[in-house]
Amino acid sequence: MASLPTPPAQPDDAADSYVGLGADAAEQQARSRGWDTVRAVPPGTFLTMEFRHGRINFQVEDGTVTRCWVG
Repeated sequence: MASLPTPPAQPDDAADSYVGLGADAAEQQARSRGWDTVRAVPPGTFLTMEFRHGRINFQVEDGTVTRCWVG
């Protein structure tokens, strides 16, 4: 049986540090820190629950990040 591939390392970044930033500034900061995928969604959006390495998610309300999580 083949071994499972090792997922790539994702940035060592505190998700809470993005809360309170403007959506554009948060996206620029996340990309500069090495996140492959940056997803910004409004509150209450239905999302799939699969974990994806290299993805950071922002809940954005009135142009400001109100919640952030990885995967």
